[in-house]
Amino acid sequence: MTPVAVDHPSRERPAADVFLSAGILLAALTEAVAGTALSLGRNAISGDTHATPDEFAWLDVGYTTFKMIGFIITPWLLTQMKPRRLMIIATLMMSAACGLAAMTTHLDLLVVLRIVQGLSGGILLVGGQAILFLAYSRPLQPSLQAMFAMAAVVAPATIAPAFQGWLLDVHSWEWIFLWVVPFGLMAIALLAGAETPIFPKPKSRPFDWMGFSLISVALFCASYVLSQGSRWDWLEEPFIFWLSAVGAMALLAFLGQQSTIGGRGLIDFSAFRSDDFAFAFIVSFVAGAALFGSAYLIPAFAVSVLAFTPTEAGWLLLPSGGLFVGALIFVAYVVQCHRIPPFASVPFGILMIMIAMWMLSGSTSQSGADDMMPAVLLRGLGLGFLFLSITLIAFSNLSSANLASGIGLFNTGRQLGGLMGVGGLQTLIDHGVPGNTIVLSAQVTPGTPALDERLTSVAAMLTAEGMENIAASRAAVSLFARAVSGQSTVIAFDTAFNAVALLFIVAAPLLVIIKIGLHRYAISKAARRRTGATKHPESSVQEAA
Repeated sequence: MTPVAVDHPSRERPAADVFLSAGILLAALTEAVAGTALSLGRNAISGDTHATPDEFAWLDVGYTTFKMIGFIITPWLLTQMKPRRLMIIATLMMSAACGLAAMTTHLDLLVVLRIVQGLSGGILLVGGQAILFLAYSRPLQPSLQAMFAMAAVVAPATIAPAFQGWLLDVHSWEWIFLWVVPFGLMAIALLAGAETPIFPKPKSRPFDWMGFSLISVALFCASYVLSQGSRWDWLEEPFIFWLSAVGAMALLAFLGQQSTIGGRGLIDFSAFRSDDFAFAFIVSFVAGAALFGSAYLIPAFAVSVLAFTPTEAGWLLLPSGGLFVGALIFVAYVVQCHRIPPFASVPFGILMIMIAMWMLSGSTSQSGADDMMPAVLLRGLGLGFLFLSITLIAFSNLSSANLASGIGLFNTGRQLGGLMGVGGLQTLIDHGVPGNTIVLSAQVTPGTPALDERLTSVAAMLTAEGMENIAASRAAVSLFARAVSGQSTVIAFDTAFNAVALLFIVAAPLLVIIKIGLHRYAISKAARRRTGATKHPESSVQEAA
């Protein structure tokens, strides 16, 4: 790992008080609740708004697109206004948008409000994390970033689903949005009452409207294709194909435009000069796929296969939050107090998540919460070992000039990785269920003694309950077909769990190779600089002579 050279506040510089950090954590918590509102409340919201799947998709796409746009533009916003003021404005936007969302069932208005929620959420995550890095000294960062991860990662992955499931069962989906408002108001009060920390004065630059337009188009296309592509069989649908093409061209045009205008662009890509950040950015894709993918698979399996209620599905993930938090605290302690390199815990996190997904791949239709709990707990422990480490690896080597841009790029990479992971798993399940049904049905031959015996026994049981013989025979066949379909769904989910485990088996050695390659490149680049520095004085002397 390259030496740490951080332009962060020293111990002598006035630090922000506890109100600032508490306000940032509560503000991040509002995004955690709003961002996961559709995970369990999807059916209830679509029913009340009378939205078709295509219409409802805009609630997802609008939020995700503008959340990533928020990631991208926050570094520029931090050069135009004081960071604390930006956080207050974004928190106010989030609270107002969630409060209004709880009062309407008009789909068009909900789409607009989801866009506001996504934009403000992106600003809160990037702005809040940047303030923690800039306002506090570097030795405190492991514990501070662990607390921030509890609000930004643990809450949406474990706590929010349980809380929202309970609200759906006891009240209604409006309460999910309504509960954001008190958290937002408390965050605003804490931020308003906090001392204003002293930050390095950023270099102001004009807003890059061309770059903003290009990256907005690219992020919209990516969000729509990755979140909705599985519904349309990906590139088989002309609309998805052309949307992918437009997004790719917009991204290439954006990268070309940014390279030509240098430091006046929308994004500062200088963070990639750090081999640690470049490595962590690549890991963020894999980590995002693991976090979002597993967070999608586990509740979906519990609801669709095990017939859990929303509350039961949410409570299934809740205990893992304790181990997630415990792992974050442990990693923060060993890094902060014992100076253990953050990279040391990454292999343990990857291994734990891989084993947890492999354990879940053995789930059946008869599994219960007790059967899945060891794997779910191990997943939470692995995520805790992974996420804090890659955060510290990514940002500890950045200066105050490119820190916010690095945080924005890192979060965008993790979000895109999550979209890819969920989209791939949805496709695997959608294709797996009918394929498994065909295979299983082919093994069932009419007239075989085993099949006839089962159908006869089921029909006899139904007849004993008062059903007529002909109707009982038909019902027995229907029940058997339903059992085949259910088993096909179980196999499809088990395959998806295995796919997440295989992702790490493939990615782990590649990540090691990438890390070694980046480290060697950084060493060779530093050697070239030293060589050039020693040669330069000699050439100057010769020119003077």
